[in-house]
Amino acid sequence: MKKNALYTLLATLALGAMLAPGAIAADLTDVGFVDQSALGSLPAFASANQQLAQYKQGLDQQYASQMKSARTDADKQALAVKFQTMFQNKQSELVGPLFQRAQLALATVAANKKLTVVVDKRIIVYGGQDITQDVVNMVKSSNAISAPPALGSSEIGFVDENALEGSPKLKDVADKLQKFEDDQRPVFQARLKNAKTDVEKSQIASDFQKAVSDKRDELTKPLIDATKSATANVAKSKNLVLVVDRGDIVFGATDITTDVQNAIK
Repeated sequence: MKKNALYTLLATLALGAMLAPGAIAADLTDVGFVDQSALGSLPAFASANQQLAQYKQGLDQQYASQMKSARTDADKQALAVKFQTMFQNKQSELVGPLFQRAQLALATVAANKKLTVVVDKRIIVYGGQDITQDVVNMVKSSNAISAPPALGSSEIGFVDENALEGSPKLKDVADKLQKFEDDQRPVFQARLKNAKTDVEKSQIASDFQKAVSDKRDELTKPLIDATKSATANVAKSKNLVLVVDRGDIVFGATDITTDVQNAIK
């Protein structure tokens, strides 16, 4: 199992088991939501993305051509970095200003409506204020958008699961799981070699997957429990009523990632 998959599993289980973000409480009147797909489909964004796709197509052709003459791994790596940087610079040029305008629009609408957090529409089941059209109208207008005042404190917090990947304890779990897989694979491969039927082979493969899954559960449970407990304790100390993943937050909210990281070191 790849380490990144383990990181995602752990963070998802930890957050989901503690405070599931299935719905924002209806009595939180300072919560807004926005349909990000509606913003992404605006003509300006669509045009920028189309230009970026065309640029990437040409870039890919140049990359493939130059890669043929690369003689060493260092040359190949240098080319990869060069073209990745070129793409990122073009992306910033085309999409960056639009993204900044959308962020300013979000902040302005949120401030006008006295919202302290804006989340993605997809996690809303009931409640919240839909500010999608207000944001869309502001982004589409020809008027300049000034930076609004800062939002007030929010009762909703978030944890960036990507940042939690750097936890030494999580890395230790991933390393142990990888070692277990490496140790067990030859054992099961020997069994497969001696298997005489497809049914036997299928059962051996299933046994291997179960052994890895059981070991993963054994290794991750203590850390999942610790992460859940740390997140809950930090949330209580900051008087938060809900904690979601960073990916569900569009604007605002209270970032408790560092606090949780420090608590599970």
